[in-house]
Amino acid sequence: MNTKPEIDKLIEKYKAKKGVLIPLLQDVQSIEGYLSRENMKYIAEKMGIREAEIFGVATFYSMFRLKPLGKHIIRVCKGTACHVSGANNISTAIRNVLDLKDDEDQTADGFFTFIEVACLGCCSLAPVIMIDDKTYGKLTSEKVSQIVKSYYK
Repeated sequence: MNTKPEIDKLIEKYKAKKGVLIPLLQDVQSIEGYLSRENMKYIAEKMGIREAEIFGVATFYSMFRLKPLGKHIIRVCKGTACHVSGANNISTAIRNVLDLKDDEDQTADGFFTFIEVACLGCCSLAPVIMIDDKTYGKLTSEKVSQIVKSYYK
């Protein structure tokens, strides 16, 4: 997918302003769902910014992704209510079902991306996860394993 014309429009929009790198990267990420190395290099060239600076910002902030998202996104709430209700067990169960190591956030087949988030705003359902736009609450390790497995059918 050639995103350069869209990126050029965004660069033109932001070019004359100071402190625009984060909003520019957010807008570029919204085009494909992540920041590709190619697009970061292109932005660096067009904006006259060192590529290392762009990569530094993109890797520092957790809102940026450097690889494509999976077909389905699993968000696990780690907020206080979920934490005290067993969110760590839920995360472990999901990682086990998806066969993810601690440093991995995506299945080898690209089917799921696993993300731990600060809060999903469903404290009364703790512990809770969201898969795509569907919320599941009052979970146990067994329930969450069944839910995740059901997406493979």
